[in-house]
Amino acid sequence: MTKHILVLPGDGIGPEIVAEAQKVLTRVNDTHNLGLTFEEDLMGGCAIDKHGVPLADETLARARNADAILLGAVGGPKWDKLDRAIRPEKGLLKMRSELVLYANLRPALLYPQLVEASSLKPEVVSGLDILIVRELAGGIYFGEPRGIRTLDNGEREGYNTYKYSESEIERIGRSAFEMARKRNGKLCSVDKANVLEATMLWREVMDRLAPEYPDVELSHMYVDNAAMQLVRAPKQFDVIVTGNMFGDILSDAAAMLTGSIGMLPSASLDKDGRGMYEPCHGSAPDIAGQGIANPLATILSGAMMLRYSLGMPEAAEAIEAAVGKVLDQGYRTADIHTEGTRRVSTSEMGDAVLAALG
Repeated sequence: MTKHILVLPGDGIGPEIVAEAQKVLTRVNDTHNLGLTFEEDLMGGCAIDKHGVPLADETLARARNADAILLGAVGGPKWDKLDRAIRPEKGLLKMRSELVLYANLRPALLYPQLVEASSLKPEVVSGLDILIVRELAGGIYFGEPRGIRTLDNGEREGYNTYKYSESEIERIGRSAFEMARKRNGKLCSVDKANVLEATMLWREVMDRLAPEYPDVELSHMYVDNAAMQLVRAPKQFDVIVTGNMFGDILSDAAAMLTGSIGMLPSASLDKDGRGMYEPCHGSAPDIAGQGIANPLATILSGAMMLRYSLGMPEAAEAIEAAVGKVLDQGYRTADIHTEGTRRVSTSEMGDAVLAALG
């Protein structure tokens, strides 16, 4: 059966890293007879330049009809002075909201070959394997009212609304419990229930769900402590579930434990497992066009797409094994390069993965 993938390279280094991921997906499509088809479109700053908006209606319609979406990255200083309503990031938020991509899976997996690239001591991070499940379609990023207003005294005030409904918490909670079931059976729910009512409710709902998953050990942690524990003793965590803003921050912190955010893929899923796949890093406009970006996070995002949305685990495993083999061979892009390894360009890293696939 044919599976249709919408490819959105985006801005900055997006086109460079997506090109390498698409090369790898094309290879496994051929070797595993997957029936994948690809269609490319625009989202982000490049869409603003062409259509005047970061996400055109036609692109959103193509996304609805696709079996999965592969995204590079959006944004850059070129568009920073535009009205906030049409900046590149608004296209990404609209895509997540319109497709109800509420479950963001962000693995923080340290490849043993990259232990020395981590900023923490090897004994602290060796064997690290954390999955952060971030609620992606609600919370303070979408809450209303929001804006900037002028008070009676003439002073300007910015304001945002942090809110979650029980149903929003329950659906991300169930996703996290199910993920924990498939791993080591430990789920840590991160909140700020000592001061924020929205997360007081979050904790209540998580506790209410827990008896339905007796094989999963549920714990709770305040977000400030969780940030500290990620640096102090990260291997205590298996699966972390948290809200949109906290998940955004904690997943980037966890990314650096693995040596580079350039290694970390992500998936954003709806209730049926359809989703958008992208690297955790941004568009990195400062290095765009230089051929030094790390494509492995995007290549691994492609593997996640095969596993979670397309039901092709063998092909996903082949890509992941090839990445491991390439790291064993000592190939490194600039962000993970250390003494004694071979520094390669973006395209050379993609070619090395192709060679490892055979």
